[in-house]
Amino acid sequence: MSAGAAQGLVDAIAREYDVAVGGTFGAVGAMLEKLDAGEPADIVILTRAQVVRLAAQSRVLPQSVADLGLVPTAIAVRICDPAPDVASEAGLRAALIAADAIHFPDPGKATAGIHFDKVLDRLGIRSEVQARLRTFPNGASAMRALADAGGRAIGCTQATEILATPGVRLVGPLPPGFELDTLYTAAVHAHATDRNAAAAFVRKLTGAATRRRRTAAGFR
Repeated sequence: MSAGAAQGLVDAIAREYDVAVGGTFGAVGAMLEKLDAGEPADIVILTRAQVVRLAAQSRVLPQSVADLGLVPTAIAVRICDPAPDVASEAGLRAALIAADAIHFPDPGKATAGIHFDKVLDRLGIRSEVQARLRTFPNGASAMRALADAGGRAIGCTQATEILATPGVRLVGPLPPGFELDTLYTAAVHAHATDRNAAAAFVRKLTGAATRRRRTAAGFR
């Protein structure tokens, strides 16, 4: 049960070590709802704060908690489109106003969506772009829709989800003053069917041997 931000890394590590891994990936709020409803999982990957809270509740094994790394919330465009300058507040505002569609994940349950929704208000462009906002259940679905979009579309989600989606490219993180780096963390579920296998995979995801793989996937 994992935040969508980690899906690309999980898939890559599973392939590299020839480990059969199945999972549910999506907005962290939706993943927590599934866990609360009793949906089973061997490994949980959520934000650091959420995993620490689960450990305090004895819902994950405290000794298994390990960080994957920080992921910046970032801007994306289609692979065929020129990259706008989003390194400053003015540049980000101009890029969003110029877009005829703005794709981003659920502003109620997804980490990047919640943050980006606030960024729109802080930029003072909500009323100007409201009709062009396109929200999706998670960052992966938002990026797939962006890849298929026509016109001058733009998107915002976690950098890892952008890098994992064919047809889109990472422009850059949100500019200073608007940035968000999220620390994602893995742990073994307290009711894992095979704690040893789950713990071994967590070590592969977070260990020194796969640091280069995490960096390539967008983790810092």
